[in-house]
Amino acid sequence: MLYRTPKLDEADRRALEEIEAMRYDLRMHVRPQTRWTKQLRRTLTARAIVGSNTIEGYAASVDDVEALMAGEEPLESSESTRKELESYQRAMTYIQGLSDAGDELVYDLGLLNGLHFMIQEHHPDKRPGRLRQGPVYVTSPDDPAVAAYTGPDPELVPVLMGELVAWLNEGDLDAPVHVRASMAHLNLVKIHPWADGNGRMSRALSTLVFAREALMPAEFSSIEEWLGRGQNTYAYYQVLGEVGGPEWSPERDTHPWIKFCLRAHHVQVQQAKRRVDLLSRAWRELSAVTAVAGLDERTVFALLPAFWGSRVRRTVYQQDAELSTQQAIRDIRELCRLGWLAPQGQARGRYYVAGPAMQPVLAAVQQSTQPYIDPYRDHEAS
Repeated sequence: MLYRTPKLDEADRRALEEIEAMRYDLRMHVRPQTRWTKQLRRTLTARAIVGSNTIEGYAASVDDVEALMAGEEPLESSESTRKELESYQRAMTYIQGLSDAGDELVYDLGLLNGLHFMIQEHHPDKRPGRLRQGPVYVTSPDDPAVAAYTGPDPELVPVLMGELVAWLNEGDLDAPVHVRASMAHLNLVKIHPWADGNGRMSRALSTLVFAREALMPAEFSSIEEWLGRGQNTYAYYQVLGEVGGPEWSPERDTHPWIKFCLRAHHVQVQQAKRRVDLLSRAWRELSAVTAVAGLDERTVFALLPAFWGSRVRRTVYQQDAELSTQQAIRDIRELCRLGWLAPQGQARGRYYVAGPAMQPVLAAVQQSTQPYIDPYRDHEAS
């Protein structure tokens, strides 16, 4: 028996309605604006990768992950962290690619083992892509010497994975996708079927459930960035412990887990909406001011990342704007000459940040600093 999907209450249904309304609004704004959303989608993916790996102790910057996604070497991450990031990015790319698979996508153990192999390939001693043969423990975030959770006996794992695969294909199909994704996450992380990489696989599976929905790019639905923030990570471990118990106990109430995830999805979609609004306004403003300056509109592909504080790499700009190497070099030099960009670093480590000419745009296009709405607490307060 798996951990069961709980009955939703009025507050849950209201939160889901608000999430769906915001997602609908996002779809209306994102799909037609293909020029600038390409960069936003890459940034959201990078943030999800950073968040999920940070939970496991592999800290990296969003800039480094974006560089890896573009085939560039990271500037700051260690070699061991780079391998973790590359592996998870490969799995996420595959998951995003499955968004148009439709009915061709059938969940099976081979698919899940394959994704696990992508994430853990560089740890051959951990049997990547194969179910564990021994016991597994999850240590307490308060004391690494204490086992906060003990996974089910290894002989039960194939049976439980069979149940999970059957549920993914046929179970609770009338439940909202946010609830199904959250329950897939919970059950996989509690089965803990592999020797290592179970947390990242569980979060990846949640994203895969969204990808199969195909209504919204999966990176707009992932809560990994939110989960990777300090206090949220701690709360994540707390609710998993509260709901899952110290050992496999699927009879426990899963409602607190669903509330936790719905709150995370609600805040994450609020953040996505703000980013879409901010970057659409920034694109329009930058397009206007670069036209006045006599620059081609393609240069906005270099200026937009600098606007939101990312490091601009010449090779990434070249890919985004679909330019030759020489044209990209000429554009970057001209942007530096005019003060739109400012160079940092040397040789292969060189990157660019917002220059003084960008300051009026930064001042004109302000980001909201209002706190995000908590769908449970703020409604109760009102």
